[in-house]
Amino acid sequence: MTSPLKTLLLALGAATCVGAGMLAQAKINPTDPQPTCEMCPGTYIPLSELEAYTAKAIAEKIIDQQVRDVFIGKAHIGIGMVYRGRLDKPAPDSVAEHDLVSEVYHVISGSATLVLGPDIVNRQRRPATLKTVVEYNGPGHNGSEVRNGVAHQLKAGDVVVIPAGTGHWFTKIDDHINYLMVRIDADKVTPLKSEAQSKAYLAKPAGD
Repeated sequence: MTSPLKTLLLALGAATCVGAGMLAQAKINPTDPQPTCEMCPGTYIPLSELEAYTAKAIAEKIIDQQVRDVFIGKAHIGIGMVYRGRLDKPAPDSVAEHDLVSEVYHVISGSATLVLGPDIVNRQRRPATLKTVVEYNGPGHNGSEVRNGVAHQLKAGDVVVIPAGTGHWFTKIDDHINYLMVRIDADKVTPLKSEAQSKAYLAKPAGD
């Protein structure tokens, strides 16, 4: 006669075998969706670190800084912090466009006028050796203005999506504008940046 414990163990063993078989089948079934970033960890960035970037920007007069660049399987995702001071009129050839990297802005503080549009006047290739090209947003162009561009009045809390190839142009900044930037790099043209690299960067002056 089979004991209750032996019966339970046999049942558990059978369930384990069935479960393992189902998992194995799920992995090899070509019709099932598979993760595009298999066994990838998540990335957490505390507010204190983002605020440290803003403080560094103000103290050292830096506009754009990359906080992280993360591998997510089919793409890299960059997280940047940008701080721009007062602007009464646009600087010459200050329209920016990125060939391969799309951007999302989330405005944290301040206000500004941002003009968006794909038709860039006097398009000029940005030098390939620029830090922003190499580390932040890949190859692209500058221009003198955006033909038939649409002006948006940005304020804290607003979100802007800028596809690759779309010109973006700050024409006025009231006092300052501080925003978090998400960079979508489907072609993986930008280098990865870890938490350790971020801490090392924050610990020393930008020129070092």
